[in-house]
Amino acid sequence: MAFSKTEKHNENLPTARKIRRACNKELYRTVKRLKIWIAPDLVRQGEEMYYKKVIGNLVWIGENSSNRKVLADWWHDEVSEPLAALWGVDREQLSQAFREAFGG
Repeated sequence: MAFSKTEKHNENLPTARKIRRACNKELYRTVKRLKIWIAPDLVRQGEEMYYKKVIGNLVWIGENSSNRKVLADWWHDEVSEPLAALWGVDREQLSQAFREAFGG
């Protein structure tokens, strides 16, 4: 069965499990780049908050899934401020660590 170019590149949105795992990995890599210790329950709270924000913007994120810079900008605008407050870290350092981990 042959696929047209548009069908091939219009993938379905990821499952909730894939989203949760991706959020967990992205924040794990971010924390590693911050080089500070964050309590496990605070990390879990941050993961849950990030997951909810991703689910709330899933269609837009799906449309921009190939543009990591745009996604990293969205993360800075929507996620970094409440996450920095939760973890008690500098927002700019957190955003920089996320960009390094995420590739945006």
